[in-house]
Amino acid sequence: MPDDAADDHPPGMFCVSEAEAAAIRAAYEQGGELSAAIELRRLFPGITDNAKARECARTIAGWAPLPAPVPKAPQRSRKRRS
Repeated sequence: MPDDAADDHPPGMFCVSEAEAAAIRAAYEQGGELSAAIELRRLFPGITDNAKARECARTIAGWAPLPAPVPKAPQRSRKRRS
């Protein structure tokens, strides 16, 4: 069977990493919506529609960063009782 990785998402859908979202947020905060749209298009060259890029950039800029994961407490080994 051929590998159809491009068919994993509906057309027009893309995934944004936390690092990419942070870069878009920084561009938005420093230069506004147009700067964020330019950064989005730099990161995702397949997005060619400026209006759609601005819409996506506004949405991504509004996301809050993910909270840091809470470290898990080490598990204690259980002693068996006879």
